[in-house]
Amino acid sequence: MTIQLLNDRYQVIRTLGAGGFGETFLAEDTYMPSKRRCVVKLLRPIQNNPQIYQLVQERFQREAAILEELGGATDQIPSLYAYFESGGQFYLVQEWVEGHTLTAKFHQQGLFSETAVRELLVNLLPVLEYVHSKHIIHRDIKPDNIIVRDRDGKSVLIDFGAVRESMATVVNSQGNPTSSIVIGTPGYMPSEQAAGRPVYSSDLYSLGVTAIYLLTGKQPQELDIDSQTGEIVWQQYASHVSPMMAEILDRAIAYHPRDRYLTARAMLDALQSVANPIPPTQPHIKQPPVVFAPATIAINSQPSVQSNSKNGLIIGGLIAGGLIGGAVIISQFFTKTPVASENTTPSITLPTDTPSIVTTPLVIPSSAPSPTVPSQVVESPQQTTQSTVPSPLPATTSTQSDDYFWLSQRPVTDADLDGKDGQTLDIMRNWIFARHGRRFDTAGLQEYFDNQPWYSPQYSPKEFPSKLLSKLEQQNVAYIAKYQDSNNLRYFKK
Repeated sequence: MTIQLLNDRYQVIRTLGAGGFGETFLAEDTYMPSKRRCVVKLLRPIQNNPQIYQLVQERFQREAAILEELGGATDQIPSLYAYFESGGQFYLVQEWVEGHTLTAKFHQQGLFSETAVRELLVNLLPVLEYVHSKHIIHRDIKPDNIIVRDRDGKSVLIDFGAVRESMATVVNSQGNPTSSIVIGTPGYMPSEQAAGRPVYSSDLYSLGVTAIYLLTGKQPQELDIDSQTGEIVWQQYASHVSPMMAEILDRAIAYHPRDRYLTARAMLDALQSVANPIPPTQPHIKQPPVVFAPATIAINSQPSVQSNSKNGLIIGGLIAGGLIGGAVIISQFFTKTPVASENTTPSITLPTDTPSIVTTPLVIPSSAPSPTVPSQVVESPQQTTQSTVPSPLPATTSTQSDDYFWLSQRPVTDADLDGKDGQTLDIMRNWIFARHGRRFDTAGLQEYFDNQPWYSPQYSPKEFPSKLLSKLEQQNVAYIAKYQDSNNLRYFKK
């Protein structure tokens, strides 16, 4: 096409695509000193009817406002820079995302590994969770509408179907506005969406089929359908996929919505449980090697009876020595600040520059110095007496951050907080922010969450959109903070 200025501002560089609803251009913003590149979408109403022009205009403005809100809350949805009307046509100006669609990446590298697909899903599901929290259904998730951004490898969700639906507005025989077409891509949309009744799990279906394409190289139309259940049959083309991952994807693409994950959060939790399975029993506490072996052997072993009195004296001396050694150990336990092992579960490593979490009935003087904690195994007087003195660390204590997913599912109570120290409570309260990708100014907190495999930081503390938190999560944050303040239980400081 001829190079031109759109709205006397946007210099068209080239056409990116065209379809029934209009065209998409790559352009430069001549009003900006940087001449930043942007995407300009020209949208044409499906009917050139003056009677419905105002309806289309109203819907277009509403959808543009939604896109502005969505893009402003996450960097995984393109920002909306502007929208305008010209010559009876509608234009959106959006952020230009430099990267490659999943379709292009597949053609470059071939089949995706299970790990790569899991990371993709874990990266996108929080975005869908936020979109659905705004009562919006994307309706056109497919490999062409997910761009992997070059600069950071994040997946960006583009081309929401609601804007195209506004262009398809017509007036039915009763004089009411309606959409003349179904939004979505055959094969990637489920049956209820094809019938014009999409639900939130319709997006999860589309995302699941997208994952199957990346794992098998098969478009949905190339896969068989079970004639009895209507389910897609795909696993024979993906022998490298684990049974647990296959089960998650099968549930996401179930024929009936009631059989799918009801929310993006539920699917995300299932994926994270595969990557970081939580043991069904109490967390395993790795015990360091016993240091005072002679004393332990003397207490636990049964010496053979000897008629020689000299051997009896030696054995008696060993027992006495063991008792004295035990007394020394116990005295050390009650006079020094106990240090709990950092590795309360295999997947957790606490910051090495802060004390470990300790839950103990002992009263420890606040002036007691905090020992330097090694990064892997901590040996302390408390730990060396595990075989003779019960550990003061309760069996129910765990620093496994995945244990805190319930903070997004039910209200917190005093019973959940009683007996926990300031460090544990700080981690619980900030876990709610961390799960939504917030970074922290506090070095200890940032280091802690950096060591969690599920943590995907996206926002600086100042840029973090509080609207990402559900009402329940906001209430739990406030509840824990009030509990900490009333009990003087704060630990991390900037």
